[in-house]
Amino acid sequence: MQTVSTRLRPMCAASVVLASVLAVAGDNGQAQRLDREFQAAVAQYDAGHFPEAATQLENLLHDVPESFEVHELLGLVYSGESRDALANQHLEKAVRLKPDSAAARTNLATNLVRMGKLEGAQEQLKKAVTLEPRNFDANHDLGELYIRTGKLPDAVQFLKQAQQVNPSSYDNGYDLALAYLLTGGAAQARQLVHSLLQARNTAELHNLLGQIEEKDGKYVPAVSEFEVAAHQDPSESNLFDWASELLLHQTLEPAIEVFRQAAGRYPKSPRIAIGLGIALYSRGIYDDAVKSLLRAADLNPSDFRSYLFLSKAYDSSPIQADEVIQRFQRYAELEPNDARASHYYAMSLWKGKRAQDPSLDLHQIESLLKKAITLDPKLAEAHLHLGNLYSDQGQYAQSIPEYMKALEINSDLADARYRLGQAYVHTGEKDKAQEQFKVYQDLRAQHLADLDKQRAEIRQFVYSEKDQMPAKP
Repeated sequence: MQTVSTRLRPMCAASVVLASVLAVAGDNGQAQRLDREFQAAVAQYDAGHFPEAATQLENLLHDVPESFEVHELLGLVYSGESRDALANQHLEKAVRLKPDSAAARTNLATNLVRMGKLEGAQEQLKKAVTLEPRNFDANHDLGELYIRTGKLPDAVQFLKQAQQVNPSSYDNGYDLALAYLLTGGAAQARQLVHSLLQARNTAELHNLLGQIEEKDGKYVPAVSEFEVAAHQDPSESNLFDWASELLLHQTLEPAIEVFRQAAGRYPKSPRIAIGLGIALYSRGIYDDAVKSLLRAADLNPSDFRSYLFLSKAYDSSPIQADEVIQRFQRYAELEPNDARASHYYAMSLWKGKRAQDPSLDLHQIESLLKKAITLDPKLAEAHLHLGNLYSDQGQYAQSIPEYMKALEINSDLADARYRLGQAYVHTGEKDKAQEQFKVYQDLRAQHLADLDKQRAEIRQFVYSEKDQMPAKP
């Protein structure tokens, strides 16, 4: 979605006659000279020659220091040079000289947005709308400002007013459709997008329509629209949206194909590499999944999501152990205060070396798992794996509190139930063991909890990458 426009809208400067100049000058010849100088400054501004225009206008101010037109145009010139603080001085002066000008207040608001002064911008735009209720720019910019500040219902009100003033405005129509979608008005959003498509058949509209259909639970039309958008404009974003929609609904072969096409076009995109890795893992192509997730980790070494899915794929494909361990070690060094980093590093060491290296330092793994628990006592998996570490060494009594803590945090951890039951068997507590085995069987019968969790993690990844308020190109 567009944010508030940061481009100031010039007045119709070429037709401006300096009425204030004429009034002050008195001398008709001087008035004509000053007007010629002003029109020359206008021409320089229109041609994009901002330094020259600024010089002429600064000179004019010596003769007409209270001219609305000169201050307004000089503010626009300084804005064109990105000298926002200086532009603001003259745009504020213009508003003081002509407080009933909605256009002047809108330009001042635009500059205030560029300076990050959103409250001041909102105040100016509200006054502009009050002065001219059917001013398109003021309504449109106020609507976008409300979007930027998270006031979506207010945004709809003003974007809708702007659309009534100028139904042919593509930008405003796009923003209004997206605002409808984000406020639960999928039907209104769909109708508006279809209307816009009749005038301009663009990829971004098809992508937006895909989002509308997806949010409305209409998977097949959503995929179709994302596909059309990606064919019209195979941007990284459009390809990701298409592929991830396929992935969300477990249409894995097509998802892999699209992600692979996207990876070929955008080899430096971390989210494409993660998406491809997830799709390959979900399809059971574990070795390729690990390779793609390793690439994602290299593209963005601090992104925990690469390691989250890499840890899962690595469980089923340990043949690239050395490379995986290196990445988890690097992550642990980059993020020493992240419990997940210590946990992943511990598990990569344990899985990668325990079968082939009898001299593996189990104390290091224990230390890493304890560090993870210290950093995040609610990390259930770290408690589970620490319990497993103790159990594998025959320390069953020591493992039991870790399993119980894991289940206290997450009672649906089926593996923790099973391993706790085994530990009770070894400590002679058969009744407790049977109780845990029964719960374990119930969990497995109801649903595979790990599968539910995996799907939730995939959804979280996809939705975190799909902008909640997408940036309009």
